[in-house]
Amino acid sequence: MTKLIYLDNAATTKMAPEVVEAMMPYLTEEYGNPSAIYSIGAKNKEVISKQREIIADMIGAKANEIYFTAGGSEADNWALKATFEAYGKKGKHIITTKIEHHAILHTAEYLEKQGAEVTYLDVDENGLVSLEELEAAIRPDTILISVMFANNEIGTIEPIKEIGAIAKKHGVLFHTDAVQAFGQVPIDVDECNIDMLSASGHKLNGPKGIGFLYIRKGVKILSLIHGGAQERRRRAGTENVPGIVGFGAAVKKAKATMNEKSKYESELRDYLIERVLAEIPYARLNGHPTKRLPNNANFAFEFIEGESMLILLDMAGICASSGSACTSGSLDPSHVLLAIGLPHEKSNCSLRLTLSEDTTKEEIDFVVDKLKEIIERLRGMSPLYEDFVKKQKKKEEE
Repeated sequence: MTKLIYLDNAATTKMAPEVVEAMMPYLTEEYGNPSAIYSIGAKNKEVISKQREIIADMIGAKANEIYFTAGGSEADNWALKATFEAYGKKGKHIITTKIEHHAILHTAEYLEKQGAEVTYLDVDENGLVSLEELEAAIRPDTILISVMFANNEIGTIEPIKEIGAIAKKHGVLFHTDAVQAFGQVPIDVDECNIDMLSASGHKLNGPKGIGFLYIRKGVKILSLIHGGAQERRRRAGTENVPGIVGFGAAVKKAKATMNEKSKYESELRDYLIERVLAEIPYARLNGHPTKRLPNNANFAFEFIEGESMLILLDMAGICASSGSACTSGSLDPSHVLLAIGLPHEKSNCSLRLTLSEDTTKEEIDFVVDKLKEIIERLRGMSPLYEDFVKKQKKKEEE
């Protein structure tokens, strides 16, 4: 197979043709600043309002509860920092989990330096939060619970509805990082008692550099970015009109195709998982076997090193990612895989494959066949694997 096989859709997605088409006029002729009085600008303000309605409808929110940001990381920072600032007199305790995206974890660490007390909840071997432990962690001074909707590495979907009910029962604000889940699975902010929700455009065939924070009416948080009066005085900066239009087009597409897309990706994902576990020895599926994102498959392979596997896959024209952080220049294993109980050596040899509606069964077969070759090759060069095989043979002889 000569064409590129892209299986890193959790990192970013290709913009859909209809998204590019929707954006083009706002990159060329319709370039007016939405804050201007003249028609070329005022018209764009109306366009932004329309996209806000489309996006709000996707999660059962009101249009005036959607605030555009530069992406999911900004939205996460805003939710945590502004809540701590606004509700600090009530308390300084925040609850989150050990498997959150670094946009949450690093923000929580920053807030600890500002006087916050943060509880980092454990998860089980599948990445699920214990509802009992979460409720037990709530204190009189708890002001916020932040638990991601679905994990970006292992794909596990958390019990968000139940978490929201617990938060509401105790009068604690509930934020969820839904960057991976938004557009992939149905979300209803009222049904799940979500007070704040972060999402990003480029995870669902939209443009990069655009996201939003849903803030339920009545939640008293202020701006993260100060300056002009944009976003109803809550987020300064000239609006990214092309990005907002593209985001709206991507959401519209996601809503129309979600059921069909989810069914297709789930079936292909299960086929991939079945082949890998059946045909590659000493392989393990990371994340919940059923409560997972439709397009996510994450594996750990013993006796190999993750970075070498990624390089060889890339040489074969396959784009994938590892659970370890080695590709960013660090040899530290994935914090998510450590949190679900994998030892360091297994956390450094993981592979995340995330599909799209364009992925084919033929591509999956090619990837699995190539993966088998690569793992066999890497294990053939591994002293650890050689020692393991010798010990196994010795046991059999005995």
